[in-house]
Amino acid sequence: MHRTIIACSVAIATAAAFPALAQSTQGHAVSQPGVVGMAQTIHVMATIKAIDKSTREVTLVGPEGREVTVTAGPEVKNFAQLKSGDRVDVQYAEALTVELKKGGGKAVGVTEKAVGATAKPGTAPGAAVGRQVTVTGDVIDLDPATQHVTVKGAKRTVNLKVRDPEQFKLISKGDQLEATYTEAVAVDVSPAK
Repeated sequence: MHRTIIACSVAIATAAAFPALAQSTQGHAVSQPGVVGMAQTIHVMATIKAIDKSTREVTLVGPEGREVTVTAGPEVKNFAQLKSGDRVDVQYAEALTVELKKGGGKAVGVTEKAVGATAKPGTAPGAAVGRQVTVTGDVIDLDPATQHVTVKGAKRTVNLKVRDPEQFKLISKGDQLEATYTEAVAVDVSPAK
């Protein structure tokens, strides 16, 4: 029987543990006029070494023998089916893009979208989790000598260093910067052989 478990609490706990277990990481960067972005995917294969059912803690062992303990929140379905020796395949992806909005006009603020779905009754257990946060702010000042841009958001003002001189030249007072952060995680559990 093949079991899929994807849940936000496991995603957050496991994401924090990735440096200890990471098998492969791929990163990509993009830069074009008015848009910069970075993305990375992390793939981890681990084995369940121990399960504490009272605290819902699961100890995972990576391919190099490194151990990490994560806590499965109450939204993790079929927790009772997990067993020592089960194989865990984790795919984690995150991306950040920053886009210049010439002339502004968008509402300043933060929006967050979370998506998730669970398996229907009678089907294989599973769910999907993803999150996207978008922050929009007004460009209120520019310092060409240091290539810093001052951006005023809904709750705070930040001073950002623009490392690419060509990108800096495109920005003017009154423009907006829109940053979008996206993350998603999939945890696939297969029974021990």
